[in-house]
Amino acid sequence: MAELTDIDRQEELDSLIHEIRDTLSQEARTGSDAGGGFEPLSDLTKHDLAKLAQKIERLHAADVAKVLESLPQDERLVIWDLVHSDRDGEVLLEVSDSVRDTLIEVMDREEILNAASTLDTDELADLAPDLPEGMMQDVFTALPIDDREKLRFVMSYDEDTIGALMDFDLVTVRGDVTIEVALRYLRRMDSLPDHTDKLFVTDRDGLFEGVIHLKTLLLNDPETLVADVMEGDAVRFHPEDKARDGADAFERYDLVSAPVVDEVDRLVGRVTIDAVVDFIRESSDEARLSQVGLSEEEDIFAPVRKSVKNRAPWLAVNLVTAIVAAQVIGLFEGSIQELVALAVLMPIVAGMGGNVGNQTITMIVRELAFRKLGGGDIRLLYSKEIKVALINGVVWGGILGLVTFLMYQNAGVSAVMVAAVSLNFLSAAFFGVTIPILRTRMGRDPALGSAVMITAITDSGGFFIFLGLATLFLL
Repeated sequence: MAELTDIDRQEELDSLIHEIRDTLSQEARTGSDAGGGFEPLSDLTKHDLAKLAQKIERLHAADVAKVLESLPQDERLVIWDLVHSDRDGEVLLEVSDSVRDTLIEVMDREEILNAASTLDTDELADLAPDLPEGMMQDVFTALPIDDREKLRFVMSYDEDTIGALMDFDLVTVRGDVTIEVALRYLRRMDSLPDHTDKLFVTDRDGLFEGVIHLKTLLLNDPETLVADVMEGDAVRFHPEDKARDGADAFERYDLVSAPVVDEVDRLVGRVTIDAVVDFIRESSDEARLSQVGLSEEEDIFAPVRKSVKNRAPWLAVNLVTAIVAAQVIGLFEGSIQELVALAVLMPIVAGMGGNVGNQTITMIVRELAFRKLGGGDIRLLYSKEIKVALINGVVWGGILGLVTFLMYQNAGVSAVMVAAVSLNFLSAAFFGVTIPILRTRMGRDPALGSAVMITAITDSGGFFIFLGLATLFLL
């Protein structure tokens, strides 16, 4: 039988989501017609539930998570009840933070403890922040002593560090044994940890000495000592290292796994590609939401009240900036009345300036995510972005000036258009660099609300520049 491609699997998953929604909607309508109200769970027949449960059971945990995220909350909870309890833990790890909260809210103490018991230590550390207050103590109590210490160790590190990403499921070997001994050791194991592409070489005291890849074990003479063919200069991390730096190293060196060592080079764990990919995805999602003032706590099917609460702060900021922009326009009300073309053209100046500002901010935020910028770097960025803005301002301002002349046959308005676009582009580039850098120096997320702030500046500034130039030179 041919193996399913990613496209086939996605189509299969989409088909299942549609089937679930159709089934639940049909049952809900049936219940409503019978006077039962919109209660999908109470109206579903045992046959329908069993059919859906069988299909859910065959899915990978990540696909179950995708299904749950694609459903409104009432339907989501129906499907969550169909997930086997032994899989609750792995599914909770795969869903987004916002959806995880809705699922944990309906779980009782025993269900949460059972889900936690199926997870490894590093996975528990990921789940811990979302558990109900006081529940972590119960989870700690249920763990073996060694696992408790490992969990405390992982949870002691910030979520943006390597320590928060590492796990303890690894294979070590001593350098003074032969490849044959190492291979016999591997053959006695029931299975290898996921993403095992190498073994970690340590001495008798657990100090890290290097790594030896599985392909090296297979391709060398069995009588060769591990120490003779291992890589002693392998990439390694410390728990305090930034996760973003680790992600950069994984990409640069094409890593699948890498050792984590303490201050005396004792091997304490490893980082694997799946943890790094999850970190990158979550960071990207957070950055996209932060730029427009949203948080990860809201999913597409979040309750209206929660969505309103999450979006309110930056909408309030936007309201203030909109009032400021209106006041700027009000200062030039007389100019607009004398030359109606100004009212038509000024949104173009503001809109294009906002686009330039957002482009600049996106580039700067991405760079700040990977490294700390020094004074020389910042001066170079200002110089580069100002030059780019000036060139784009002259080119696109010239195009808009030509279009304006064709529309109004007024050379003065066209010239003002060119100047206003160029100046607003320069302003957008300057503040596009300044906003994220200032927020970083203040210890804040450089992406948080940056799109809202730059839009406010380019709107008010664009209106002021365009209308001010028009008032000075045309009226």
